Amino acid sequence: MGDELGLTGTGLYAIGAYFADRHPDLCDDVIAEAQAIEDEGLERWARREGATLDAAFQTLVTGLAIRYYKAVAGSA
Repeated sequence: MGDELGLTGTGLYAIGAYFADRHPDLCDDVIAEAQAIEDEGLERWARREGATLDAAFQTLVTGLAIRYYKAVAGSA
């Protein structure tokens, strides 16, 4: 089924798949942190966690990527 340009052919999917494959035990934690960032905002979350904005953004994107990967792969 050539999905290379579809849902699985995105960078977000690739990031999520890579992280889920390498760190399956951390997926739920990263998703929860990403949700907290969405709820609180990047700056507030970073300040509370003592993290940089870059680290907060990377956590947010990784969490979103994992959620996307799980949704597309059917394991959500």
